[in-house]
Amino acid sequence: MRQTLRGLAAAAGALFGKQIYEPKPVKAPVRIGVALGGGFARGVTHVGVLRVLEKYKIPIHCISGVSAGAIVASAYASGTSLDEIERISRSMRFKDVAGWTISMLGLARSERMDKFLDRALRVKKFEEMPIRLAVVATDVRSGAATVFRDLGDVKDPIRASCCYPGLFQPVRLKGRLLVDGAIAMDLPAEPLLSMGATHVISVSLPTPLEVDDPSNLLAVVNRCFQILQRRTEHEWRKHSALVLEPEVSKVGWDEFLKAGDMIAAGEAATEAAIPQILSWLK
Repeated sequence: MRQTLRGLAAAAGALFGKQIYEPKPVKAPVRIGVALGGGFARGVTHVGVLRVLEKYKIPIHCISGVSAGAIVASAYASGTSLDEIERISRSMRFKDVAGWTISMLGLARSERMDKFLDRALRVKKFEEMPIRLAVVATDVRSGAATVFRDLGDVKDPIRASCCYPGLFQPVRLKGRLLVDGAIAMDLPAEPLLSMGATHVISVSLPTPLEVDDPSNLLAVVNRCFQILQRRTEHEWRKHSALVLEPEVSKVGWDEFLKAGDMIAAGEAATEAAIPQILSWLK
């Protein structure tokens, strides 16, 4: 009977264009990992997700992030409260993380992000994090995802993970030339499994299916990445026990003033999934 129900669920998923994934049964204690996607200003949505998980006392074994998700994941893993992360996110502006420059590799430098991260992080090393953390960047030379975890300074990997190609200059780190982690792994679910997670909750910040004509170079590049990532999302979905997709697709990449609406969207999407999450813990 159970196999029949699973077959029907899979058929329904295929019919409506959403593939359904189920975590494999585990005998060991359930360990939940949370993977946070990017989206620049829209990254504040993750605060709402984490706030609801805290509300229901959902234990988080490990957490990962790319781009804006890397900032929120790192701050939370370091012990910064969600109220403080929200306050910092609401006050954040582009000038806090970028300084315009003249370079063939990018229009802005990201060193300003160091001071911003000093305010956001309680500890600055992976090995000191109260919650295990992974930050993902993309190696320009190899095209592979580079996962930072366990040891070393966390600020440079975060900067690398946030280096949107064309806008920010790449970060040189440990012999690699690194850019935005979302290029190689737009949602870092897989690293959490290697860190011991049995169930991964992936938080995707959806983008519009269609947009008006882009008005500038960065808008064209941004739209191209959105199209590419939509075609590769099956890669991270197959590692996810649950995918949360807060409705923020109409929010622009720089609309920081809509933080309240985005946090509410994160809370609503997570509240709807709480029965499923609690069922794992039984």
